[in-house]
Amino acid sequence: MIIDKAEVIVTSPNRNFVTLKLTTDDGLTGLGDATLNGRELAVVAYLTEHVVPLLLGRDAHRIEDTWQFLYRSAYWRRGPVTMAAIAAVDVALWDIKGKAAGMPVYQLLGGASRNGLLAYGHASGTDLPSLFDSVRDHLEQGFKAIRIQTAIPGLKAVYGIAAQSSFTGGGEERYDHEPARRGAKPVEEDWETRPYLLHLPKVFEAVRNEFGPEIPLLHDGHHRMTPIQAAKLGKALEPYDLFWLEDCTPAENQEALRLVRQHTTTPLAIGEIFNTVWDFKDIIRDQLIDYVRGAVTHMGGITALKKTLDYAALYQIKSGMHGPTDISPVGMAAAMHLGLAIHNFGIQEYMMHGARTNEVFQQSFTWQDGLLHPGDRPGLGVELDLDEAGKYPYEQAYLPYNRLSDGTVHDW
Repeated sequence: MIIDKAEVIVTSPNRNFVTLKLTTDDGLTGLGDATLNGRELAVVAYLTEHVVPLLLGRDAHRIEDTWQFLYRSAYWRRGPVTMAAIAAVDVALWDIKGKAAGMPVYQLLGGASRNGLLAYGHASGTDLPSLFDSVRDHLEQGFKAIRIQTAIPGLKAVYGIAAQSSFTGGGEERYDHEPARRGAKPVEEDWETRPYLLHLPKVFEAVRNEFGPEIPLLHDGHHRMTPIQAAKLGKALEPYDLFWLEDCTPAENQEALRLVRQHTTTPLAIGEIFNTVWDFKDIIRDQLIDYVRGAVTHMGGITALKKTLDYAALYQIKSGMHGPTDISPVGMAAAMHLGLAIHNFGIQEYMMHGARTNEVFQQSFTWQDGLLHPGDRPGLGVELDLDEAGKYPYEQAYLPYNRLSDGTVHDW
């Protein structure tokens, strides 16, 4: 089963997506997600100029061999551009293999380990009444777990707040779903950590008082705290029993997580900006995290992320795969198949794509009673409508960035 055609497709229905489409000599097709938010064209060039010529004529069945070839033969390894490109190839090959076998990908990975995937939604508000309304809306949509993000007094725009509309991105999606704003330059936002640390525990106290102790609640710190600040926040949030505190401090310095662990029992989720098992190796081995936040799209595909999660399982660490709308429906489908099959699944991030995106990417997944399921179509269960995709050309977009009140650039 030989790959005889490889196409890199860029479309921007609600946001920019990069999709690799492989076709075999017997007419089977496979899709892979290569989207890297705000740097999409870098992956397009990597695929088009360097990877596609290497794929033509290869045996589509040889997934592991192809992964190792693309990773090792380049010499310059790792990094988000390289790994997103490899991921697109890997996922497309799993899609093809599933179609060739007449089975959904999760069956090829060992079959289902559960009936569906617990998913969390994203509630936000500029004040407590609007936050409560957002939580109720997500409960009505069927979510059983909810991430809580809130505006901070004195700050004009904070990550993940849908109602701060002056910073709304392109298309119809809410700010917390797609913060990348279309235009020639990134939007500048503001940040101060002290007001955040003072305000957030009060918000969680209010949410628990309003909705009770049963709902799993999550929060994303978005890499903005120093280790001691993260430790302080984790300890302050302990009375409100978080499912996890995500990205509490920049994880490049992984030793920092030791300090956080020393001071709080709040579970930690890390890794949405990681690219390989090497980024996770030490913090898994030393049990410094509770959930692996890697994305199929950014970790080199199903093949690589499954190995990482199998390693995490040795330490009772679970999956918490990245799943905002900069993961295309193809990448989300891959995450669902992987999550359904592995034993140490934890939770799946789930942001609902916009209507135009769902017209471009025709999907078989189901969402019922708070659980996702990828469906039972052979392969991934996603097909790309090229005519629809062609209606939405690429538009330059950047994620925002932060400055402190004194003008210092800060982590966004």
